[in-house]
Amino acid sequence: MPAIPITIITGFLGSGKTTLILKLIPQLPKGYKLALLKNEFGDLAVDSQLASSSAISGVQELLNGCICCNLVGQLGDALDTLRKDVAPDRIIIETSGSAFPATLAMEVNRIGRETGNYVLDGVIVVIDVENWQGYEDTSYTAKLQARYTDLIVFNKWETVSERRYEDCLDRVGDLELQVANVKSDRGRVELEVLVGFDSALTKGMGFTEIKNSLEKDHAHNHETNHQNEVEVLSVTLTLDSGVQHGIDLDMLETFLLSAPKDEVYRIKAIITACDPPLSSDGKPAASADHHGGRTAKYILNWAFGRWTFTPLTTVGQGAGATSFSDSAAALLNGSGQEPLLRMTIITARQEAEKWKKRMLSGGLLEPEPQDPSRKLQVERMS
Repeated sequence: MPAIPITIITGFLGSGKTTLILKLIPQLPKGYKLALLKNEFGDLAVDSQLASSSAISGVQELLNGCICCNLVGQLGDALDTLRKDVAPDRIIIETSGSAFPATLAMEVNRIGRETGNYVLDGVIVVIDVENWQGYEDTSYTAKLQARYTDLIVFNKWETVSERRYEDCLDRVGDLELQVANVKSDRGRVELEVLVGFDSALTKGMGFTEIKNSLEKDHAHNHETNHQNEVEVLSVTLTLDSGVQHGIDLDMLETFLLSAPKDEVYRIKAIITACDPPLSSDGKPAASADHHGGRTAKYILNWAFGRWTFTPLTTVGQGAGATSFSDSAAALLNGSGQEPLLRMTIITARQEAEKWKKRMLSGGLLEPEPQDPSRKLQVERMS
């Protein structure tokens, strides 16, 4: 049986990695089995929910850590589960926003050599042109992601001036890369461009070469520092009353509008609402079933001041797919109700504690109508 090709997709928080994958799916040949191995910050697998409802044959999740270092030991088992349960034609590994792709590529190469079951096809980094100048200045990992890759996808260039795009190209050029690049069409790149690389990383760039390059750049130690570039909060809003409620959407919108780009990088959530919530462009989410006053669940995806809501309908049950009810089961309160809100917030360094205090002070994440039994938990994950 031929080895399964693996594509690694990386990029800083909110760059558009999941969008790239979702827009790849319709281009696949009929009957083609694509599996996803997704690494998330925190304990809420929002992007995996989106992916598993979009004709991906199987999803595995590695949560609460980084796939390139403290979770790397779980990589082989996760790949093996997808291989046995799905028999995919290709596996995509989507990393967290702070992952260092070169060490992950080396581990995939090692597993492939030892088992003969996998071959690394290539590493792709997605760069958010609109916000690159901001996080490139503060995140050393963002530079590493751009340096150790086979293809750079420039995303969100449509929303900026030509001068801003040229500035982004110049800054990437300062890294002295000899790597192909392509501009996405609002997150879409042709299938033929994303597969079939003659990958330098596939050919076994060794740890010594990477280490020497990092030392030449005066790099700090990745293993102990790269995850410290961001901080993660896990937020849960529950009720004890047993009364059916939704989240207060006006308060939620105020909260989302109040998050500055330089303090908050990403907000992901699954919410319960009485009405379709509005995305940042003012358009309501595709309507779920609110007939007879029913509540419905939505996925919130926020990045750098923009956000969307997607109805959480039937989630695909591919290998390793985790439905919302499965994920939330451990958080059911005494009345047996699921949380009104589960949220992961990823902030810049030294910002998490401030945002934790803001949320716990009240008036930002509340049920509608108000309910004295509400419980808001905000925990620091990293």
